[in-house]
Amino acid sequence: ERIRSFTIATTKPNALCADLHNRMPVVLQPDAWPIWLGEEPADPKQLKALLAPYAGDDMICWPVGARVGSIKNNDPSLIDPIILQ
Repeated sequence: ERIRSFTIATTKPNALCADLHNRMPVVLQPDAWPIWLGEEPADPKQLKALLAPYAGDDMICWPVGARVGSIKNNDPSLIDPIILQ
């Protein structure tokens, strides 16, 4: 029987995310995908090096509504920016 599952690997936050949470998802650049997925040989040290925070300069951050905090909500509007008052 085939079981489909996934894991979100987390790491310490970059400077952009540190004010929001004490960890963030690992984001891999496309050139790292073959190593991570086992399509190219890699030793544990190489794989562990991929578990680093993504560069904050390559990210954008904006405020979103409180609806994002509930698993009952699952629609594209969750990432719509809101105006803080």
